[in-house]
Amino acid sequence: MLKKWLRESSYTVVFTGAGMSTESGLPDFRSSKQGMWNKKDPSKIASTTALNNNVQEFIAFYRERVLGVKEYKPHKGHFILADWEKQGLLQYLITQNVDGFHQQAGSENVAELHGTLQKLHCQSCGKEYSSEEYIHQEYYCSCGGVLRPSIILFGESLPEPAFQTAYEQAMRAELFIVLGSSLSVTPANQFPLIAKEHGSKLVIVNMEKTDFDIYADEVIHDRKIGELLAELDTK
Repeated sequence: MLKKWLRESSYTVVFTGAGMSTESGLPDFRSSKQGMWNKKDPSKIASTTALNNNVQEFIAFYRERVLGVKEYKPHKGHFILADWEKQGLLQYLITQNVDGFHQQAGSENVAELHGTLQKLHCQSCGKEYSSEEYIHQEYYCSCGGVLRPSIILFGESLPEPAFQTAYEQAMRAELFIVLGSSLSVTPANQFPLIAKEHGSKLVIVNMEKTDFDIYADEVIHDRKIGELLAELDTK
Protein backbone atom coordinates (compact mmCIF):
# COMPACT_ATOMS: atom_id res chain seq x y z
CA MET A 1 0.00 0.00 0.00
CA LEU A 2 2.82 2.41 0.78
CA LYS A 3 4.00 2.48 -2.81
CA LYS A 4 0.46 3.22 -4.02
CA TRP A 5 -0.02 5.93 -1.40
CA LEU A 6 3.32 7.52 -2.30
CA ARG A 7 2.32 7.80 -5.96
CA GLU A 8 -1.14 9.17 -5.14
CA SER A 9 -0.15 11.67 -2.43
CA SER A 10 0.11 15.30 -3.44
CA TYR A 11 1.92 16.25 -0.22
CA THR A 12 4.30 13.75 1.40
CA VAL A 13 6.40 14.45 4.47
CA VAL A 14 9.12 12.12 5.79
CA PHE A 15 10.29 12.07 9.40
CA THR A 16 13.68 10.41 10.04
CA GLY A 17 15.32 9.22 13.23
CA ALA A 18 18.46 7.43 14.36
CA GLY A 19 17.67 4.30 12.33
CA MET A 20 18.27 6.32 9.17
CA SER A 21 21.78 7.23 10.33
CA THR A 22 22.81 3.84 11.70
CA GLU A 23 22.47 2.34 8.22
CA SER A 24 25.35 4.63 7.24
CA GLY A 25 27.38 3.02 10.02
CA LEU A 26 27.02 5.92 12.42
CA PRO A 27 26.53 4.75 16.02
CA ASP A 28 23.25 5.47 17.72
CA PHE A 29 24.54 7.63 20.53
CA ARG A 30 21.31 7.36 22.47
CA SER A 31 21.47 3.55 22.83
CA SER A 32 25.03 2.59 21.99
CA LYS A 33 26.95 0.60 24.57
CA GLN A 34 30.28 1.65 23.13
CA GLY A 35 32.35 4.82 23.23
CA MET A 36 31.68 7.91 25.23
CA TRP A 37 27.99 7.25 25.91
CA ASN A 38 29.07 4.20 27.88
CA LYS A 39 31.69 6.12 29.86
CA LYS A 40 29.80 9.30 30.58
CA ASP A 41 26.30 10.45 31.39
CA PRO A 42 25.23 12.40 28.26
CA SER A 43 22.92 14.60 30.31
CA LYS A 44 25.96 15.85 32.19
CA ILE A 45 28.54 16.10 29.40
CA ALA A 46 26.15 17.04 26.54
CA SER A 47 24.37 19.79 28.41
CA THR A 48 24.35 23.54 28.84
CA THR A 49 25.71 22.98 32.36
CA ALA A 50 28.74 21.17 30.94
CA LEU A 51 29.28 23.89 28.34
CA ASN A 52 29.29 26.54 31.03
CA ASN A 53 31.14 24.71 33.82
CA ASN A 54 33.16 21.91 32.23
CA VAL A 55 34.08 23.28 28.83
CA GLN A 56 37.21 21.18 28.17
CA GLU A 57 35.38 17.89 28.69
CA PHE A 58 32.45 19.21 26.67
CA ILE A 59 34.74 20.08 23.74
CA ALA A 60 36.54 16.72 23.91
CA PHE A 61 33.22 14.88 23.82
CA TYR A 62 31.88 16.80 20.85
CA ARG A 63 35.14 16.77 18.93
CA GLU A 64 34.87 12.97 19.01
CA ARG A 65 31.30 13.17 17.74
CA VAL A 66 32.25 15.58 14.95
CA LEU A 67 35.13 13.31 13.91
CA GLY A 68 32.77 10.34 14.03
CA VAL A 69 30.28 11.95 11.66
CA LYS A 70 33.09 12.80 9.21
CA GLU A 71 33.96 9.08 8.95
CA TYR A 72 30.59 8.20 7.42
CA LYS A 73 28.49 9.22 4.43
CA PRO A 74 24.85 9.20 3.36
CA HIS A 75 23.55 5.80 2.23
CA LYS A 76 21.36 5.03 -0.78
CA GLY A 77 18.21 5.82 1.21
CA HIS A 78 19.33 9.41 1.75
CA PHE A 79 19.93 9.81 -1.99
CA ILE A 80 16.55 8.28 -2.90
CA LEU A 81 14.76 10.77 -0.63
CA ALA A 82 16.69 13.64 -2.22
CA ASP A 83 15.70 12.35 -5.66
CA TRP A 84 12.07 12.10 -4.60
CA GLU A 85 12.19 15.75 -3.61
CA LYS A 86 13.48 16.68 -7.06
CA GLN A 87 10.74 14.58 -8.69
CA GLY A 88 8.04 16.20 -6.56
CA LEU A 89 7.19 12.96 -4.76
CA LEU A 90 8.44 14.31 -1.43
CA GLN A 91 7.65 17.81 -0.23
CA TYR A 92 9.52 17.99 3.08
CA LEU A 93 11.88 16.19 5.43
CA ILE A 94 11.78 16.47 9.21
CA THR A 95 14.75 14.90 10.96
CA GLN A 96 15.87 14.22 14.50
CA ASN A 97 19.37 13.46 13.21
CA VAL A 98 22.29 15.86 13.57
CA ASP A 99 24.67 14.35 10.99
CA GLY A 100 23.64 16.53 8.05
CA PHE A 101 23.48 13.51 5.72
CA HIS A 102 20.17 14.53 4.14
CA GLN A 103 21.67 17.78 2.89
CA GLN A 104 24.85 16.03 1.79
CA ALA A 105 22.70 13.72 -0.31
CA GLY A 106 20.99 16.71 -1.94
CA SER A 107 17.81 17.28 0.06
CA GLU A 108 16.95 20.96 0.38
CA ASN A 109 13.65 21.09 2.27
CA VAL A 110 14.85 19.84 5.66
CA ALA A 111 13.81 20.81 9.18
CA GLU A 112 16.58 19.76 11.61
CA LEU A 113 14.79 19.47 14.93
CA HIS A 114 17.93 18.84 16.95
CA GLY A 115 20.39 20.96 14.95
CA THR A 116 23.51 19.79 13.15
CA LEU A 117 27.05 18.66 13.90
CA GLN A 118 28.15 20.08 10.55
CA LYS A 119 28.21 23.61 11.97
CA LEU A 120 29.50 25.38 15.07
CA HIS A 121 28.58 28.74 16.50
CA CYS A 122 29.99 31.02 19.16
CA GLN A 123 28.20 30.70 22.47
CA SER A 124 28.85 34.40 23.11
CA CYS A 125 28.22 36.28 19.86
CA GLY A 126 26.51 33.64 17.71
CA LYS A 127 28.94 33.80 14.77
CA GLU A 128 28.76 30.62 12.69
CA TYR A 129 31.68 28.38 11.78
CA SER A 130 32.21 25.06 10.01
CA SER A 131 32.74 22.01 12.22
CA GLU A 132 36.17 21.80 10.58
CA GLU A 133 37.31 24.17 13.33
CA TYR A 134 36.97 21.34 15.86
CA ILE A 135 38.89 18.98 13.62
CA HIS A 136 41.75 21.49 13.51
CA GLN A 137 41.45 21.94 17.28
CA GLU A 138 40.22 25.50 17.04
CA TYR A 139 37.72 25.99 19.85
CA TYR A 140 37.31 29.73 20.28
CA CYS A 141 35.68 32.51 18.29
CA SER A 142 37.49 35.64 17.18
CA CYS A 143 35.58 37.40 19.99
CA GLY A 144 37.00 34.96 22.54
CA GLY A 145 33.78 33.01 23.06
CA VAL A 146 33.59 29.22 23.08
CA LEU A 147 32.66 27.49 19.81
CA ARG A 148 29.96 24.88 20.32
CA PRO A 149 28.17 22.52 17.93
CA SER A 150 24.94 23.91 16.49
CA ILE A 151 22.87 21.15 18.07
CA ILE A 152 20.30 21.12 20.83
CA LEU A 153 21.91 20.31 24.18
CA PHE A 154 20.23 18.91 27.25
CA GLY A 155 18.61 21.90 28.91
CA GLU A 156 17.78 23.69 25.64
CA SER A 157 14.51 23.96 23.74
CA LEU A 158 14.07 22.89 20.14
CA PRO A 159 14.89 25.69 17.66
CA GLU A 160 11.69 27.62 17.09
CA PRO A 161 12.02 27.98 13.27
CA ALA A 162 12.60 24.23 12.75
CA PHE A 163 9.85 23.29 15.19
CA GLN A 164 7.35 25.66 13.59
CA THR A 165 8.23 24.45 10.10
CA ALA A 166 7.83 20.82 11.17
CA TYR A 167 4.46 21.62 12.75
CA GLU A 168 3.21 23.31 9.60
CA GLN A 169 4.46 20.50 7.37
CA ALA A 170 2.85 17.83 9.55
CA MET A 171 -0.48 19.64 9.28
CA ARG A 172 -0.19 19.83 5.49
CA ALA A 173 0.78 16.21 4.91
CA GLU A 174 -1.43 13.79 3.00
CA LEU A 175 1.11 11.06 3.64
CA PHE A 176 3.47 11.12 6.63
CA ILE A 177 6.23 8.48 6.67
CA VAL A 178 8.36 7.79 9.75
CA LEU A 179 11.72 6.22 8.94
CA GLY A 180 13.88 4.77 11.71
CA SER A 181 12.54 6.51 14.80
CA SER A 182 11.40 4.89 18.02
CA LEU A 183 9.25 8.00 18.53
CA SER A 184 10.33 8.09 22.16
CA VAL A 185 11.65 11.67 22.28
CA THR A 186 9.25 14.51 22.95
CA PRO A 187 8.14 16.87 21.57
CA ALA A 188 9.44 15.61 18.22
CA ASN A 189 7.33 12.47 18.43
CA GLN A 190 4.15 14.54 18.32
CA PHE A 191 4.48 15.38 14.63
CA PRO A 192 3.21 12.00 13.35
CA LEU A 193 0.12 12.41 15.53
CA ILE A 194 -0.38 15.99 14.35
CA ALA A 195 -0.28 14.73 10.76
CA LYS A 196 -2.73 11.95 11.56
CA GLU A 197 -5.11 14.33 13.33
CA HIS A 198 -5.17 16.51 10.23
CA GLY A 199 -6.19 13.66 7.93
CA SER A 200 -2.83 12.28 6.80
CA LYS A 201 -2.11 8.61 6.26
CA LEU A 202 0.61 7.56 8.69
CA VAL A 203 3.25 4.94 7.91
CA ILE A 204 5.85 3.90 10.50
CA VAL A 205 8.99 2.10 9.37
CA ASN A 206 11.21 1.04 12.26
CA MET A 207 13.18 -2.07 13.16
CA GLU A 208 11.30 -2.43 16.44
CA LYS A 209 7.78 -1.68 17.57
CA THR A 210 6.91 1.85 18.73
CA ASP A 211 4.20 3.09 21.06
CA PHE A 212 2.71 4.94 18.09
CA ASP A 213 2.19 1.88 15.87
CA ILE A 214 -1.45 1.69 16.94
CA TYR A 215 -2.12 5.02 15.21
CA ALA A 216 -0.47 4.06 11.92
CA ASP A 217 -2.22 3.06 8.71
CA GLU A 218 0.72 0.81 7.90
CA VAL A 219 3.59 -0.45 10.06
CA ILE A 220 6.77 -2.01 8.70
CA HIS A 221 9.28 -3.71 11.01
CA ASP A 222 12.56 -5.57 10.51
CA ARG A 223 13.39 -3.88 7.21
CA LYS A 224 16.45 -1.85 6.31
CA ILE A 225 15.35 1.62 5.28
CA GLY A 226 17.69 1.83 2.29
CA GLU A 227 16.42 -1.45 0.87
CA LEU A 228 12.78 -0.53 1.41
CA LEU A 229 13.20 2.87 -0.23
CA ALA A 230 14.97 1.23 -3.18
CA GLU A 231 11.96 -1.08 -3.64
CA LEU A 232 9.55 1.85 -3.45
CA ASP A 233 11.70 3.75 -5.94
CA THR A 234 11.20 1.19 -8.71
CA LYS A 235 8.75 2.40 -11.31
